[in-house]
Formats: sequence, C-alpha cells, structure tokens
Amino acid sequence: ALELVKQHKEAFEWIQQAVELMKPDNVHICDGTPEENNTLVQEMVARGDLIALNPEKNPNSYLARSDPSDVARVEKCTYICWPTKEEAGPTNNWVEPNEMMATLRGLYDGCMRGRTMYVVPYSMGPVGSYLARVGFEITDSPYVVCSMYIMTRIGVPVLKWMVEKQLPFIPGLHSVGSPRLDKSIPDSHWPCNDKKYIVHFPHLRTVASFGSGYGGNALLGKKCFALRIASALAKDEGWLAEHMLILGITNPEGKKKYIAAAFPSQCGKTNLAMMMPTLPGWKIECVGDDIAWMHPGKDGRLYAINPENGFFGVATGTSLHTNPHAMNTINRNTLFTNVALTDDGDVWWEGKTDDVPEHLIDWTGKDWTPASKEPAAHPNSRFAVSTNQCPSLDPNWEDVEGVPISAILFGGRRPLTVPLITQALDWTHGTFFGAAVSSQTTAAAEGKVGELRHDPFAMLPFCGYNMGQYFQHWLDIGNKAEDAHLLPRIFQINWFRKDKNGHYMWPGFGENSRVLKWVFDRSDEPLTPSAIAHASPIGFLPTDDAIDIDGLEGVTVETMKQLHAVDVPGWFSDLASCEHYFSQFGDDLPQGIKDQVALLRRRLEEYASSPAEAR
Repeated sequence: ALELVKQHKEAFEWIQQAVELMKPDNVHICDGTPEENNTLVQEMVARGDLIALNPEKNPNSYLARSDPSDVARVEKCTYICWPTKEEAGPTNNWVEPNEMMATLRGLYDGCMRGRTMYVVPYSMGPVGSYLARVGFEITDSPYVVCSMYIMTRIGVPVLKWMVEKQLPFIPGLHSVGSPRLDKSIPDSHWPCNDKKYIVHFPHLRTVASFGSGYGGNALLGKKCFALRIASALAKDEGWLAEHMLILGITNPEGKKKYIAAAFPSQCGKTNLAMMMPTLPGWKIECVGDDIAWMHPGKDGRLYAINPENGFFGVATGTSLHTNPHAMNTINRNTLFTNVALTDDGDVWWEGKTDDVPEHLIDWTGKDWTPASKEPAAHPNSRFAVSTNQCPSLDPNWEDVEGVPISAILFGGRRPLTVPLITQALDWTHGTFFGAAVSSQTTAAAEGKVGELRHDPFAMLPFCGYNMGQYFQHWLDIGNKAEDAHLLPRIFQINWFRKDKNGHYMWPGFGENSRVLKWVFDRSDEPLTPSAIAHASPIGFLPTDDAIDIDGLEGVTVETMKQLHAVDVPGWFSDLASCEHYFSQFGDDLPQGIKDQVALLRRRLEEYASSPAEAR
C-alpha cells in the first residue's frame, strides 16, 4: 500500500505533512483486507475498547461504548469555512478560513503522540464508476478505521485506481484529540476531547475533524464528504448530493421504478428503504438508506447512486415488527455502538422486543433493570453493517451508471397539518416542498428532542454552502431539463400525523407500501388530476378511495379523509413560519421560492372563501 501511495505525489506529500504536524508514533497505510480489519478488531477487544458478542447469537459482531459526552453529531461545533460568510449562508456556522486553520494547526500539533496514524484510502461509490469520488482519511482511531471498512470501499483497489488515473482526492484529517504522553497510564476505551471541531473548507475540498470519535463527526466519508463537500461539488458540476434513501419498487406485473426520499435523521429512512411491503405482489428492494448522488443522464432522467457501502442505522426502535430486513441484516458481522448488553452476550435496545430483559448492562457499562430511570441503550445507539448483508438488496445497487429516479419524497415528523401524501404540481412546486420541510427534532443530533424545526430538504445540517443558493440549484436542475416530463415527480409525505387524542392515524412501516403504490401510479401520469387524485390548494391529493386500506384495522374511509384534509388555518400558520424562516436568506432567496409562497397563499385564500361543497 505504501508503494502505491508514493506513486500519487500529491497524496504522499499531504500524508508526510500530516505526519510532521501530528507526530504519531507509527503510521499504517490501510490495505482494506479482511485480515487487516480482523487484526484491528482483535487488538481493540484485547484492550477492552470492543466487547465481542456471543458468536451463537450474533457471530463476528462487537459492541463499542462511547464516552457519554460523545454520542451524536455536534452541529454547534460543525463549521463551513468558505472565504466569506455569505458563501456559507445564515444556516451554517462560519469562521474565516485562515483563522480556523490556525486554530486547527494548534490542536493538531502533536495530537497523535503515543498513537498510530492510520491512512485510509477510500471511494464513495463503486470503484471505477465515473460517478464515484475518492478520498483519504487520516485518523488515530482504530474504531473509525473498522467503521470505514464497513461504510466505504477502502484499501488497495482504491489506491490502484487513484494511481492509474491520478485522481484528485478529498483530504480528511481526523483525530480524537487525546495524545498518549504517558503510556504507564491506562488509555481510555473511547478517547475524545472536550473541544470538538468538525470543519469543512468546501472551496479547498478538504475536511478536518478533531475531538470526537462518534460516527458522523469522525467517519469523514459520510456526512462530511458525501454531503457537505459533495453538495458544493454538485452545485459546481450540475448534479445533486442529497440526504436521501433510494429504493426500488416493483408492482405485481413486474414493472419496476426507483424512488428517492429525504427525511431528517431518525424519521424512518432505513425502515422505508428496507420495507417489507404488506401489499400482495409488490416488492421493495434497497439501494441505500441515507445518501443519494443524482446526476442528469443522457436521456434527460435523473440517475442516482448510493455512494456508501454500509448502513449506519439507529438501533433504538428497530425490531422484527418495524424493520425485519434490518434485523436480518444486523444478526452477524456488525459493529454496534451504545446499545445494551444482555447476560448471555447479545445486544438489546428499547423497542427490540416486547419482553424487556430482567437485567442488562446499559450503554454506559452499568447494571440496568426495568426499574432503572435511564434507558438501557442510548436513544442514538447505532449499528454499522455491510450493505451486502441486506436480504432485500437491489441487484442494481452498484450499477456504475446509477438507477433512474421516478419519484422524490420529502417528509418529516409532523403531528398536525401535513397530509399523509401530497403530490407537487410541478418541479418548482416540488422544490418548495423540499425548502419547506420541517420536523420534530430527534436524538440524532445534540439538543432538545421534540421541538419543531425547519430542515429544508433534510439538509440543514449537511448543506455545504448557502442554503438560499442551494434552493436555486434545485430550481436550476428543473429549468435546465430539456423535457420536464422526464424529471422525477415530487411528493410530500407524513407518516406521523396524530389525531386529537395524540394517537398516530396511520400504521406506518410495511403498510407504507400502500402509499408508495399511489406514488408509483402517479409517477406515470401527466401532472393533472385523475381518477386517483384531485387538485387542492396544496397540491394533488389522493381521492378518498385511491389508497387501498383493505384489511387495515382502525383505518377507515373517514380516517383517510382526515389524513388528507386541507387544514387551512394550519397551512396559513405554516406559511407564516416558512416566510419568517426564509427571510434570513435575504437576496439569496430565489424568486422561484418567493413566487411559490405567494401562489400557495392565493390558492389557500381562494379555497377558504369557496363554498364547502365546491372543495
């Protein structure tokens, strides 16, 4: 591996500079082999950094416990450092690049003393695909290396491709920020630092992370590269890097389509991507559960790849009821973080089983019983597992050309106002759907859980440049299309609508296939009302009998009417909230979005003043 690195002059020089700055005791260039990964895993087990699980319950699987201060993405410590604050926009944290570089140099100076520097060459996307991009991550965390081994394509095949084509790469520096200056003192099982920085320099195409060992902060190929840096690349090059799942859906007649969907974290992306449909004869297959790179194809359609090679999913709430395919994916060769440990060496988390164990070791390593006040698993507990283990994996998931997208869904956790499913009137209206996404917050990021916040396109924490310009980029994709009919249809969905008693009105999970059938059917049709849809001020809504509810307990035609009712006061309130949120973008807010706000207001006013029988 070292000899290959030497053949890429720019990469070799960058690595040498990092060694001089960070001063590790040893340097290891990762070759990406199973033997290398197993060696690192066994070394961590020997040190107590990982716990080997019962091989009869979950073979070749391990449990890591993080420091209690390092359990989620730290958005307040995440920076987008363009040369000017305007380029970063009002929704991103910004520091002048030279100032930030000086801060990072001070933190990185000697930060790897007493540790090994691991150099991880990796590809986001299939090696050799013209849609894929490559990077290097330098880290002092073997946990990160083993996670990257699962989540990306790493090692010699990537290096050979980089050398052969002399590919440009995204450089990423990562350190837990905890040098071992006195090796007579036992090392922490999860070293980290109270100071945390996750920094992106999009104009330089570089990433730097310090102080955290947790997934999204430390696995630099994921949110840092594949979304924040890639979104800036995509803007310059005319494509889209999105926080979206990709699934294939096949009807009983054998016709297949692909759907992409954007939800904020912990809003059901993995459950939808791996859904086991309840509708007879329908099949859903998983391409990816988190990130989609979408490029305009020669035929005018959008084609998407999943740039990742694994699932980094939320364990809490995952069960044979909510996601049987996920449970059958993570029953071997899985790296768990911050779940609970059973007395017989298996893992457990809230929602996994109806029966709660009498005794567990919780995610902090303490005894736990059902009487304990704190949860046994952290609400943001995770599993990392290879995509190839998914039993519903789409056969085209690694197609180097990508898969053609027929529909795009936007959604979030909305207990009120937003219907179960709405279709946009056109691409521009669909872009407004994306810009207007708001959702109740979850445990995937630090902060208060349950508050409603705007999260445009589910990209608020992940957009690598000014969000107002990002809205315009979406509008431009539509404006530049030679045939708008070939673009994906856009929909707004909401699995989380509640009734007046606070109960969910829609059963969700596998029953969501009933809604996807409507999406499937509508993505074939012109953007007009039809036998299965009617026009409304907020978009096209299903007719009362358009979504099959046969056999659904507790869901009636009246329920469907309530799920698709147009709540005029609620929508006026939402519109006011959107206008207030959009105002921060000033002149960067596209005219196309302003026009959509005005058009929605006009349609709502006309609807509110019309006779009830005409609605």
